[in-house]
Amino acid sequence: MPITEDSGTTGRGSGSVSGTRPGTGTGALRQLRDLLDLLDRGAPAEQFTPPPDAELSDAEAAVVADATRIALRIRRTLGQHRRREAELAALFDTAGDLARLREPDAVLEAIVHRAKLLLGTDVTYLSLNDEEAGDTYMRVTDGSVSAAFQQVRLGMGEGLGGLVAETARPYSTGDYRDDRRFRHTATIDGAVTEEGLRAILGVPLRLGTRVIGVLYAADRTARTFTPDEVALLSSLADHAAIAIDGARLLDETRTALVDLNEASRTIEAHSEAMRRAEDAHDRLTDLVLRGGDVGEVATAIGAVLQGGTLIHDAEGAELARSGTEAGPPSAGAVAASRADGRAVSVNGTWVCAVLAGHELLGSIALTGRADLGDADRRLFERASLVTALLLLLRRSVAETEDRVRGELLGDLLTRAADPAGLAARARRLGVDLGHPHAVFVLHTGAAPRTRLLAAAARIAHARRGLAGLHHEDVVLVCPAEAAGPAAASLASELRQALAGPVTVGAAGPVTGPAAFADACAEARRCRTALRALGRDGTGAALHDLGFLGVLLGDQTDLGGYVRQTLGPVLAYDAKRGTDLTHTLRAYFDAGTSQSRAAAALHVHVNTVVQRLDRIAHLLGRDWQSPERALELQLALRIHQVNHHDDPGPGDFAA
Repeated sequence: MPITEDSGTTGRGSGSVSGTRPGTGTGALRQLRDLLDLLDRGAPAEQFTPPPDAELSDAEAAVVADATRIALRIRRTLGQHRRREAELAALFDTAGDLARLREPDAVLEAIVHRAKLLLGTDVTYLSLNDEEAGDTYMRVTDGSVSAAFQQVRLGMGEGLGGLVAETARPYSTGDYRDDRRFRHTATIDGAVTEEGLRAILGVPLRLGTRVIGVLYAADRTARTFTPDEVALLSSLADHAAIAIDGARLLDETRTALVDLNEASRTIEAHSEAMRRAEDAHDRLTDLVLRGGDVGEVATAIGAVLQGGTLIHDAEGAELARSGTEAGPPSAGAVAASRADGRAVSVNGTWVCAVLAGHELLGSIALTGRADLGDADRRLFERASLVTALLLLLRRSVAETEDRVRGELLGDLLTRAADPAGLAARARRLGVDLGHPHAVFVLHTGAAPRTRLLAAAARIAHARRGLAGLHHEDVVLVCPAEAAGPAAASLASELRQALAGPVTVGAAGPVTGPAAFADACAEARRCRTALRALGRDGTGAALHDLGFLGVLLGDQTDLGGYVRQTLGPVLAYDAKRGTDLTHTLRAYFDAGTSQSRAAAALHVHVNTVVQRLDRIAHLLGRDWQSPERALELQLALRIHQVNHHDDPGPGDFAA
C-alpha cells in the first residue's frame, strides 16, 4: 500500500522513504531488506521465499515477488561465479589482453586469433551451437577468404564439426574431401572446397558436460595433426569456453547490478578476487610469451604466492626450484591432484598436477604456505595451467628441433647433399662440422630404443651435436678430441641414464661433412666387434681393440698398432740402449720358457727373469694373459719384419 504522511501503520512515523520505489510500504521495504541480507549471507535458495503477508497490497506483493526473482537470479549468478572461478584458470589465454577482454565478440576473436598463432595453421575458426535450431553455426574466423565458408551452418552429426558438436569428442582429418568417416553434404563440401581446406582439426567447447561450440584449426594442404597439437587445441578450447561463459556472466552481472545496487558490494568482492587472479595470470602468461624458462616461471609463482616453488616433469625429474630446499612431492600426492583436478595439501606442502587434457606433464609444489586460502589456491591451480602451456610449447619446439637435427644427421651419413649445404645447415643448428667430431653408434637391450634415442638427443643438445636413427641404429655425433675415451665415458653416462648397459662403438674424430659416412660405418663395425667379443656395456674405438681393430679398420696402420702395443718397451730400449724387445721375442719363441730363452740369448736365466720383470713393469702385470700375449707376438713380428736390416738394441720406429 502507498506510504503517505497519515498512514502511520508501522509505528515509525510518517513520510516516504528516500530511494525506494513509489508506493512501496514498510512491510515491503522490510522484505526487500531481508532479501539483501539473505544475499549478503549467501543463504540457501529456499529462504528467499517470504511467508505471505496480509498487510501487503497486490502492488507491493508484486514488487516483493519481482525483487525475489531478481535476488534469486543474482544468487544463481553469484553461485555460478563461485563454481566457475576455479575453472576460469585461463591456461590458453595466451596473450594478456584475453584475460582483460570483457565483450563476448572480442573474446571470441582473440581466442581464434591466438589459436592460429599457437598452432601455425592457415585458418582457425569457431562455431557456436544453436540449441533451438539444433545445429552449429560459424561465429568467428581468422584466415578465411570465402564468404560462403564464413556463413556455413552444420547440422548435428554433419561434417567434421557437426560430429564434434554431437559427440563432444575431438576429430581430425588429414584430407577432409576424401575422408569417408564424416557425413558429407553439398553445402559443407562446397564451403570447404571454396576455402581450399584439406587438413582439419576440431575440438569441442565444453562447459561441464554441455557442448557450446567447436574450435577448429585447418590447413590448405593435406597433413596429419599430432597428438600434441590435439592436446594444445583441446586445452585452448576448454579455457576458451570458460572465457566465453565468463564474458556472458559478466554481462548478466552488470544487468543485475542496475536493479540492486546494494548487491554490488558482494559482487565487487568476488570481482576483486577474479582481477587478482587475472593479474597474476597475465604476469605468468606474459613471462611465457616472452620466452621465459621454467626457472623464471617458478620464481614468479613463488613471488605471487609468497612461498617456495618446485617444478618436476612427468617422470619426477626436477625442472626448477625457487626459494625452497624441500624434496620432490610424493607420487601419491601428484596422483591425487591428477584424479581430482585440484591442488592438494600434503604435510604442509601444496601439490598440483600439471595436465594437458588427461596427459600428465609434471607437477608443481608450493612450500611455506600451509594456510593457503581459497583465492590463493585457485591462483596456484591457475599457475599449474600456465606451466602446462610452457611445457607443451617447450616439448613442441624440442620435437621440431630433434626432427630437423635427425634429418641433417641422415643426410650427413648418406652424403645426400653437397658438403657446403650440409655445413651451412649444421651451423644454423649451432653445430660446427669444421671442428673434430666423433661418431658413436649405440646399442642397448635393456631399454626401448625410444628411450636410448631420447637420451642421445639430450646429450646432443648439451654438447652441440646431432642424434638420430640411421639404418635402425641410434647414432650420436659430438665434438671430441679422441673417440675411444669419449666412447667409454659415454657408455658410463648412458648406463646411469637408462639403468642398463649401453654398448658404444666409436670412430673419428673427423672434420668436414664428407668424412662422416665412413666414420659411421667404422663405428658400427666397432660396435659389432665389441658385442662379439663379449664387451657389451663398454665403449671403444677400433684402435682400442688391438689387432682386431686394425683388421676391421678402413686404413691399416701397422706402425700405429706396434707403437700402441709395444710402445713402453720400445721407448725404454731407445732411451737406455737395452734390448728388452729382443728378449721378449726370444721368450715367446722359446714357448714362454725362461731357461730356453736364456740359452737362446746366451745369458743366465736370472738375467732373463730380471728382464721379464722389467717388461711386466712397463706393459702391466697382465701382459702374459692369452689375449695380451697374442697381441704382443703379432706386434713383435711386425716390428721384426720392418726392422730386419737393423735388429739391434734401441730400435723404436715402426
